Amino acid sequence: MTRRRVAVTGIGVVASCGIGAEAFWEGLHRPQTPGSDRSVLDFDPSLYFDSPKESRRADPFQQFALAAAGEAIDQSGALTADPARIGSLVATGIGGLRSLEEQVLVFHTKGPRRVSPFLVPMMMGNAGAASISMRYGFQGPCETTVTACAAGTHAIGNAADLIRWGRADAVITGGSEAANTPVGQAGFRNMTALSNSGISRPFDVDRDGFVQAEAAGILVLEELELARERGATILAEILGSANTADAYHITAPSPGGSGAIRCMEVALDDAGLTAADVAYINAHGTSTPLNDASEAEAIAKVFGTPGPPVTSTKGVTGHALGAAGAIEAVAVVLSMQHHQIPPTDGHVTMDPELPAINLVVGEPLDWEPGPSLSNSFGFGGHNGTLVIGPPPTD
Repeated sequence: MTRRRVAVTGIGVVASCGIGAEAFWEGLHRPQTPGSDRSVLDFDPSLYFDSPKESRRADPFQQFALAAAGEAIDQSGALTADPARIGSLVATGIGGLRSLEEQVLVFHTKGPRRVSPFLVPMMMGNAGAASISMRYGFQGPCETTVTACAAGTHAIGNAADLIRWGRADAVITGGSEAANTPVGQAGFRNMTALSNSGISRPFDVDRDGFVQAEAAGILVLEELELARERGATILAEILGSANTADAYHITAPSPGGSGAIRCMEVALDDAGLTAADVAYINAHGTSTPLNDASEAEAIAKVFGTPGPPVTSTKGVTGHALGAAGAIEAVAVVLSMQHHQIPPTDGHVTMDPELPAINLVVGEPLDWEPGPSLSNSFGFGGHNGTLVIGPPPTD
């Protein structure tokens, strides 16, 4: 079978630094506000639901997914593909944790009969993908990827493969997360994953953990020729992807970044590119000691030093877990549109123990868009890499 090409024709985002793609882009250029999390505080679900009752029956992670999907689909324009060949693949790391916590309290304070009958559909991880499918009548593959912090990247890669190999003509894909709950944050804090300072400092000598975030990022992917035939604006192209496992430890990365190295190399091979072709890397860059060290070593081994420009947008956004890779893919597309790479906020002094990667700091970097990597690495040893190219001219 001929391998089909995959275009990006729409993007949507909900994040603490901005709701909507342009607000998000502007937010990536503002310094972070120090604090214990990056919750989406000014989100109004009534803008995305027909009634208050409908919105109350959706967990925030599902609300975010629908909002981001609405923006992406509106930008993409009317999809002409058969609805039976339009899919919905939306990842999450945790799902409806807020709804679960709230109803556990109801159970203990008011008894089992007062637990909401909507709890199960509100907490289930596939609610985001299912709600998009139902709202728009998309009857193609409808799935949810749950691979911790690599989930959003894996979902986009899987969606591209559905189109590439002819199982779908368009897929709404990305990730959504809203797990900044008391128990969720306590769990991460007690495992010493969160920053005590409340500052995200990717690759910095003083980095002390990640800042937990909420977010959703959604992309509309289409078969390139079908998108061109309907006159869609092509924002970018998904050139390749990879999905590997460390097979090492439930939370720590494999020594020397071996899993990340293999993931980036497989993604480049899938895209038919070499390391010399890469113009930019959006790093996972969580601001945790082990992750940043492992990723920096992996980047240096694959690309040499200083290598292509590298940035971590988590300096501003925080770490949105299962949505992280999705909002970072959106950030890469926006960087291509604006011909600019945002700086790594929070970074002051490179850790001298790390290889001298070409980290963008201080000011944005003007660039001529080219093939770019977006990395995501999750608990459980999950590795994901996307290769995203600018709008094709051929």
